[in-house]
Amino acid sequence: MANRIKIVGLSGTNGSGKDTVGHVLALKHKFLFVSVTDLLREEAKRRGLTVERENLRAISAEWRRKYGYGVLVDRAYDQYKGLEEEYAGLAISSLRNPHEADRVHELGGVVVWVDANARTRYERIQRNLAERGRAAEDSKTFEQFVIEEEMEMHTPPGGDDASLNMAAVKIRSDMVINNEGTNLDEFETFVDTQLFGTDAA
Repeated sequence: MANRIKIVGLSGTNGSGKDTVGHVLALKHKFLFVSVTDLLREEAKRRGLTVERENLRAISAEWRRKYGYGVLVDRAYDQYKGLEEEYAGLAISSLRNPHEADRVHELGGVVVWVDANARTRYERIQRNLAERGRAAEDSKTFEQFVIEEEMEMHTPPGGDDASLNMAAVKIRSDMVINNEGTNLDEFETFVDTQLFGTDAA
């Protein structure tokens, strides 16, 4: 396994299960899991800003313009460097700009798009508000959820290459994992099969 895949970039729609895939890789395959969204949340808090998607989008775009389009992937990779003996690989969630997918490919990794029906994803998020600890960030109506996601799927009017464009990430993905079900064991087996083949441990 370790000789086949070292870096997995995770992207996909909101609530699709990107972090779940990351945790599967961490727990079952000894990957270091880094959420770049958590890096942005930490920065928002450091600046005294509310942890809302609008603020996270603004910070991520600012960082890309200032440090380079692949900055979030590079910061995750910096955490991994020097730990190759401790971890079998690196899982990075959540890619939201096509240059981040390109950077994962430059590092020799693969990009995985995780998806599910919008209503399924919305209900999943609402059920897990307390567990995720992001009630202020995720408490919204289904209509708000859909509108917000659409804003992140395509470069907004007046946007630039540093803006979010998840549709372009999807195009660059090497594989798609559909996460409609609720059986975690089945989902873990599916992830193993998709990423490592049927002989995955």
